Amino acid sequence: MALTGYSWLLLSATFLSAGAEISITPEPDQPAEGDNITLAVHGLTGELLAYNWYAGPTLSLTYLVASYIVSTGDETPGPAHTGREVVRPDGSLDIRGALLGHSGTYILQTLNRQLQTEVGYGHLQVYEILAQPVVLANTTELVERRDTLRLICSSPSPAEVRWFFNGEALPIDLRLSLSPDGRVLTRHGIRREEAGAYQCEVRNPVSVSRSEPISLTVYFGPERVAIIHDSTTRTGCTIKVDFNMSLTLWCVSRSCPEPEYVWAFNGRALKNGQDHLNISSMSAATEGTYTCIAKNTKTLLSGSASVVVKLTAAVVAMSIVPVPSKPTEGQDVTLTVQGYPKDLLVYAWYRGPASEPNRLLSQLPSGNWIAGPAHTGREVGFTNCSLLVQKLNLTDAGRYTLKTVTLQGKTETLELELQVALNLPPSHEDQRHLPEPEPGTG
Repeated sequence: MALTGYSWLLLSATFLSAGAEISITPEPDQPAEGDNITLAVHGLTGELLAYNWYAGPTLSLTYLVASYIVSTGDETPGPAHTGREVVRPDGSLDIRGALLGHSGTYILQTLNRQLQTEVGYGHLQVYEILAQPVVLANTTELVERRDTLRLICSSPSPAEVRWFFNGEALPIDLRLSLSPDGRVLTRHGIRREEAGAYQCEVRNPVSVSRSEPISLTVYFGPERVAIIHDSTTRTGCTIKVDFNMSLTLWCVSRSCPEPEYVWAFNGRALKNGQDHLNISSMSAATEGTYTCIAKNTKTLLSGSASVVVKLTAAVVAMSIVPVPSKPTEGQDVTLTVQGYPKDLLVYAWYRGPASEPNRLLSQLPSGNWIAGPAHTGREVGFTNCSLLVQKLNLTDAGRYTLKTVTLQGKTETLELELQVALNLPPSHEDQRHLPEPEPGTG
């Protein structure tokens, strides 16, 4: 009897053999999509007439891949044939360029000359070549101990997931939690040491793919705000500086991002937004408490530190310095007083010797000054004893006398001979001196 097409399927149904010893193994044993696979058959016995291959859990025509007649080599495709399957004469099944859909249970049915059938079962798993996953974050900028980090490893394929931090395998401890499938990483109350680059990796037996890194920033601080002078922390200390010497104070802190800085002198804000403050010339007017306030715009936290700056105990001789040093007709000149008494009560300026008719002005303990008999309307006094003379003329040249009185009643007199030059031609720049700036604003 000749066997053609599916004619023997119904016949064989009444002659099924009981204990099948046929085994099916895929070669290679862990194939990837696109591989050529052979479902190798082992344990065939006797003289066989035909083979039937099924791609499914049961001997159903729906799952029939192909029927093969041994004597003629004829192969008839079945409903489950994809165009990639070929039956070998030894009963094995070749699958060329396997697809993921080729995964599943395979059954081989054989027919011998006694019209008896045997069946063998095998399983094929075709593994996907994994695409690169992507790490998705709820945010890449977090505040320490306040925000929760949630990372998702996005991949369309089922696979084992591993996490990496700064290129190293991420140890999962009590502070980190993973979803059952390993794709969601959660960290409550993020910490600064957890800032960095995160990656996820998906893998199966034939493929490994790692995502591009996603960088996380954790904001914190400011902490340990301190004022430094000469590379030494001076917070809470008193810094003593010689008269007329310069001083630079630095404000440092531990903060991410770098904080904004505000400086204050004796509680009054200075126009300085830098991390350092320069005191160009130390005097009694620059003595006091300097405070640095660091503000973090991300954490909305702030911190501060203060130092006290004082003149050294050494006695500094009082002197008068005209600024500019060689004033010309029409300019303003400031007779700047350096080393004036710190316990000053009152002072007076005179045009010539220290006598009442020559008095230009006096400053009272209240801080206000009053004009004297020699006042021309162009003289202005300052709290540091300096005298401004505006719009000089040649008659302003000559002797100027300063008289100071301290709280203890100590009187000191100082004289200066002012010279006023003729007005220069218009091509020369007019240098105008402004009143002495307050400390820390330069």
